[in-house]
Amino acid sequence: MKVKIFVNNPFQENTILLYDETKEAVVIDCGCFDSEEREAFKKFVRENQLQLVCSLNTHLHIDHVLGNNFIQDVYGLAPQASQEDDFLIKNAVQYAAYLGISGIAQPPVTSHYLKDGDTIRFGNSELMVIAVPGHSPGGLCFYSDADKLLISGDSLFAGSIGRTDLPGGDSRQLLAAIRTKLFVLEDQVKVLPGHGPMTTIGEEKRHNPFF
Repeated sequence: MKVKIFVNNPFQENTILLYDETKEAVVIDCGCFDSEEREAFKKFVRENQLQLVCSLNTHLHIDHVLGNNFIQDVYGLAPQASQEDDFLIKNAVQYAAYLGISGIAQPPVTSHYLKDGDTIRFGNSELMVIAVPGHSPGGLCFYSDADKLLISGDSLFAGSIGRTDLPGGDSRQLLAAIRTKLFVLEDQVKVLPGHGPMTTIGEEKRHNPFF
């Protein structure tokens, strides 16, 4: 599996594109905010002759859904996420304005609800859905066992964890979920978070100050 990361929008969010030798691809947390970011995404997909087959969200905070309308309009793919985060989409425009972002369209509603243990298939690749609530009630991670790669959203960062002071956040729930759902993975598993650099499970088990 190949990985392309686009750092998008004022929040420096990691928009992640996964694809394999079949040219089928999935986008996770499309945060494309302006025309330059959207064009960069389209150019990469076009030049690599990729077929985008799925739009996934680790959670539905505004910085992770700013490109969902773009993906739906251009590629015909509505987002898939946890039902527990639906309330965040309903209030997305108001929340964006609270953060100083105005003029955005209402993000599209979730087309298919994902839950813990689901499998997402594209090309010759598979992602397992791992529910990690706490940063948001419907927080999800996506794990490729074949590639030892975890897309952790805003649950686990290099040297940190997701904030839990936003609506629906729960610090105890998040810490427990990371310990029982993520730290049981092998130490060499690469962790690609929603913001910032890549890390590994082993590195976070040994050095993350929250644990």
